[in-house]
Amino acid sequence: MNSDSDLQIAGDILEVPHLLQPAREHPETVAEFVGLARSIAADRSQWEHLVEFDATTRWYHRLRTGPGYEVWLLSWVPGQGSGLHDHGRSSGVLTLLQGELTERSERGVRTLAAGAQRVFAPGYVHEVVNDSLEPAVSLHIYYPGLTDMPMHTAACSVAAEATV
Repeated sequence: MNSDSDLQIAGDILEVPHLLQPAREHPETVAEFVGLARSIAADRSQWEHLVEFDATTRWYHRLRTGPGYEVWLLSWVPGQGSGLHDHGRSSGVLTLLQGELTERSERGVRTLAAGAQRVFAPGYVHEVVNDSLEPAVSLHIYYPGLTDMPMHTAACSVAAEATV
């Protein structure tokens, strides 16, 4: 049996700069978008001072844009929700920054706490609600940028809850 690892045979790849992929300025893969969301979430100075809470409607702020994508910051006071919807042709990453939200979909009901992430493809139907007694803040990345958010009927919501 050969005890040499690939690293021992090839050497340290970090010592061979011409073999490294250049760092991308903007994310291109699902993993890179998830990583972007995590890095923004970890650096409260990028978003905390922008958050506002509005008792009459969900508050939102476009935090950043890049080639083909958008990053949004949303706040939710208790009782506020998105309604049952999808994101048209956009894929997305939802990251909970603060508080707690409930996501309902045909796959069931999930409680999302700070740090939780959800990744979804185009056409994914869900509803997000702040069922807690405290305000919540979430980060949303859409690729391509969100241009359509079709709403769905409550009958779909009942059918989704019946499968839980």
